[in-house]
Amino acid sequence: MRRSVLKESLGPLLGLLLLPLRAPLLMLLLAISVYLGLHWSLTGAQHEGSRGLLGELFWSIDCLHAVLVVFICTMPELLLQRVSSLMAASRVLSLVMSLLIVTVGGLYLLHLNVLANVLILASGVLLARLDLVRLRMLPPPLVTALGFSVFVLVGSALGRALAGTWAGV
Repeated sequence: MRRSVLKESLGPLLGLLLLPLRAPLLMLLLAISVYLGLHWSLTGAQHEGSRGLLGELFWSIDCLHAVLVVFICTMPELLLQRVSSLMAASRVLSLVMSLLIVTVGGLYLLHLNVLANVLILASGVLLARLDLVRLRMLPPPLVTALGFSVFVLVGSALGRALAGTWAGV
């Protein structure tokens, strides 16, 4: 009796601990996020005056950027459904929305030279999501987005800590 209670209480925890072995692309996503955190820290340190408040602002913007990419990649059905229903309301609204998305997205990707980072992170998130689908683990999109966001932010914080230790050497 006591053994079955112990097995029931440790079962979900053990399943979560073994998840990286069952879904190895989660480890790839972690490696990508560590790399991005390291990259953000090293490029932020190269800019003059990026220490202190300005450096923290760059780090916060990069983290917000990563969370945005994760949310777009984990909730495409919901996001596209909302945008489609908004654009179907009228032709003028459809034209304005299309122009706004293309203009802002194009300027963002071309001017800031972040296309490579966006593609790397988006590919990692989509591959990890595909790995979870392969295991038939389909949590709701919001839970998946929050979980992947935390996962990516923890990995990028680990990469930032690695950059700090390398800078101290």
